Amino acid sequence: MNSELRRLGQFSQRLTAALGAAILAVAVQPALRAQSGPVTIEVDAAAASHPFPHFWEKMFGSGRAALSLRESYRHDLRETKKITDFEYVRFHAIFHDELGFYDEDKEGTPQYNFSYIDQIYDGVLENKVRPFIELSFMPKKLTSDVNALHAFWYKQNVAPPKDWNKWEQLVEAFTRHLVERYGEDEVAQWYFEVWNEPNLDFWVGDPKDTTYFELYDHAARAVKRVSPRLRVGGPYTAQAAWADRFLAHCKEKNVPVDFVSTHVYGNDKAEDVFGTHEQISRNHMVCRAVKKVHEQIAASPYPEIPLIWSEYNAGYDNHTEVTDSAYMGPYLADTIRQCDGLTTMMSYWTFSDVFEEQGVVKTPFYGGFGLLAVNNIPKAAFNDFALLHRLGDTRLDVKSENALVTRRKDGALVIAVWNLFLPEETGTAKTFTLHFSGSAPKTVRTTIVDQKHGSPLLAYQKMGSPQFPSRDQIVALRKAAALPASRDEAIKGGGLTLTLQPHALAIIEVAK
Repeated sequence: MNSELRRLGQFSQRLTAALGAAILAVAVQPALRAQSGPVTIEVDAAAASHPFPHFWEKMFGSGRAALSLRESYRHDLRETKKITDFEYVRFHAIFHDELGFYDEDKEGTPQYNFSYIDQIYDGVLENKVRPFIELSFMPKKLTSDVNALHAFWYKQNVAPPKDWNKWEQLVEAFTRHLVERYGEDEVAQWYFEVWNEPNLDFWVGDPKDTTYFELYDHAARAVKRVSPRLRVGGPYTAQAAWADRFLAHCKEKNVPVDFVSTHVYGNDKAEDVFGTHEQISRNHMVCRAVKKVHEQIAASPYPEIPLIWSEYNAGYDNHTEVTDSAYMGPYLADTIRQCDGLTTMMSYWTFSDVFEEQGVVKTPFYGGFGLLAVNNIPKAAFNDFALLHRLGDTRLDVKSENALVTRRKDGALVIAVWNLFLPEETGTAKTFTLHFSGSAPKTVRTTIVDQKHGSPLLAYQKMGSPQFPSRDQIVALRKAAALPASRDEAIKGGGLTLTLQPHALAIIEVAK
């Protein structure tokens, strides 16, 4: 399947609410196989360790720029900020004509209107989050092809500019305005990323790579002309593509570059990402791709340049049993385990289902990418991020693919344990015994999110899966979605035994 068909398949699946409802019915009624044997995890507070910055929660993606003007979007941003303290938000289409930014007079002289631009960035900054700016898409007065409209509902233009100099002037005027409004010291802490996934149907330049490089060159030089302190990068591709070619180009042409950014999703195909015919599980695809690009950077003329994974999720299409379900907790924890040390930041796509790429949302649980469903209803993934935020900033070695052992600054150990299997699998309850080497604690505090705790899907099904929940139903769904209370557990025989249901994520906190 080529990349354009891949995306179009995504669109049709999002639009099919009936399919989402059918998937939900399966997702919330798992049949359990016989429980597998117990697993012992040795926890050694004196084990070798390394720094563990919270790279997975520094940035989130979101729907297009215009949506950030809505209170529902800002509500979800604030709620996500509370549980993660994330630093950056990224969205498409800051140059879309719906924001009224670019125009030309009768003589063809560019005219800029920053009214909505200012409201967007003011709103983000007022909520203590900084922009990770994507310079996209092409204004209709500047495009070389007015008919080059993407399939997304908001029909952004994806053609090269009719005048490369005017594109460069646009980027410079935009960047200069930001520096004048917010100050160079502030904007120097932002990131400027050029375009979105030019290797797919988000770019119709021909050839795709060389025309994108020209787009990047003009934009990067414009950003640096405003201030050499500002950070600009690319190629912002899908399927972990072009990083090596992009860096080689920047070196050859002496083009500024401060970071590499790219994307992959859990169900991308090995043919597209690695050029092989492997069958790679969605549980492993993302970090396999991160490792690939990490190694390409190490072998490039810029071996120390930061890698920012500016989009990822378990799937690029919409399936309720994936992004809306408790599966996301173990998936996220295991992705953190695998990707540790390979990337500076990873941006989960997205923090909110205030999102309209395939049109106005038709039902609360359709497999949307967000941590919060429409009507500000937290999903299990929202609670999973809240739990994973508790992890410490030092990681201790542990011989397990089902656990992370960390230490906080106060000396407390924080351990994540999970029961991961693919969404389409039936699932098996698993028993884990944490055995503490040396002096074992007397008690620990445990918090668990699974299909019955911290997820609203069962409550939604019992309501009959209403397409448009009433106000009372929304209140009930939010109550069902609340993070479960922690409980104190006694340590017996130097260990803690707990049974995790399918798709469960547990956080165990051991006070010093």
